[in-house]
Amino acid sequence: MTLNPNIKIIDKRNHSKASEEYLNVEYYYPNGLVWKGWVPIVYRRTGLFLSTKNEIIDYLNDLYPQLNPLKREQWIKEQELFWSEKPNADITKSFFDALSNCNWTCVNCGLPQNPNWARRIQDIKEFGYTIATDTNKFCKNCGENKTHLILLPIKRLSIKGNGYETWSPQLRKRIIKLLGSIDVYEGTYNANCLPDHKFSEIRWDENTKEENPDDMSDEEIKEKFQLLTNQRNQQKREICRNCFQTGKRGVIYGIPYYYKGNENWDERIPKIGKQAEKGCIGCPWYDIQKWKEHLIDKLIKENSNDEH
Repeated sequence: MTLNPNIKIIDKRNHSKASEEYLNVEYYYPNGLVWKGWVPIVYRRTGLFLSTKNEIIDYLNDLYPQLNPLKREQWIKEQELFWSEKPNADITKSFFDALSNCNWTCVNCGLPQNPNWARRIQDIKEFGYTIATDTNKFCKNCGENKTHLILLPIKRLSIKGNGYETWSPQLRKRIIKLLGSIDVYEGTYNANCLPDHKFSEIRWDENTKEENPDDMSDEEIKEKFQLLTNQRNQQKREICRNCFQTGKRGVIYGIPYYYKGNENWDERIPKIGKQAEKGCIGCPWYDIQKWKEHLIDKLIKENSNDEH
């Protein structure tokens, strides 16, 4: 497979916090028209995971007609129709409008003033739009390096399994009640606990996301969820992201113990998808309660052996 000669790959970039990877590219068209930007090759939000040379070339070639600047006006019209059917998304739409020039936009001075801008950008991604992020790009207006975003004028993709799962308020209350409002990290009651997926979303693919019906069995809930405070949930998310990027599994309470495997991710197990969950088993953050139980059993056995 051959790359379109009108496409030039400059280099590879990444957004480590979101575990996204891009190619810095230039697309050339007749009459001197050009599109310059970053094209994702790993973009969890829309289930994009390109690893082979042919996959990447095929994707870049497929985007060539879509990124043609002459198609921009028609693309904008199609998006206006889409947003017209989202009457309760006015705030998010204002962020989309700020990005709709499809050029690099500074989050500090180019977006609507909103302290929760990242949530709005996530909402846009959840609608299937592709947005690349450069966390260290110079802004002439601000006079310093700032995070910039660029919206790609390409087809919206269906978010099948890589967005976050949701649950009804009724199920959320039931999960918390069933698990006793016990913060599994602290081992104590906490009225502010939240349901946490044991299997981290960073390793989900388009086939991983499942529905969470209100009639989930008690066993299904116990198998899938644990309770953490928002602070611990964020801590776990960072640890899982680091594992995803480096292959080093997490440590909890400063104790490097794994009841299955060791600190290194098993390379025989896929990095993403439902099968990847096997690689999480034994990590303390995957199932904190089970990890505690295994550790206690280990200590009891060692103590018993010492006495004999």
